[in-house]
Amino acid sequence: MTTPSGTRRLILAHKGGIHARPALAIVKTVQQFHSKVRVRSGDQEADAREILQLLSMGVPQGAEVTLAAEGPDADEALDALVNLFDDDFGM
Repeated sequence: MTTPSGTRRLILAHKGGIHARPALAIVKTVQQFHSKVRVRSGDQEADAREILQLLSMGVPQGAEVTLAAEGPDADEALDALVNLFDDDFGM
């Protein structure tokens, strides 16, 4: 049996980039799922469950972000994150 996986690419529109509140929103969203989720931008990559890793990436507004997930609910996790980014992290 193979583990479902997928990716989504988007441009970060949030004015402040990924700072504390967006990073916390990402972590809280990912915690709802069982899949392993990674966030990539440029040559930086972070575990989406680790707020300090997300903050240390320093992703600015306008950067391309790749979300990658692997696990039983990978597509659902990615869809939830895309919605979160599209909703400007609820801000």
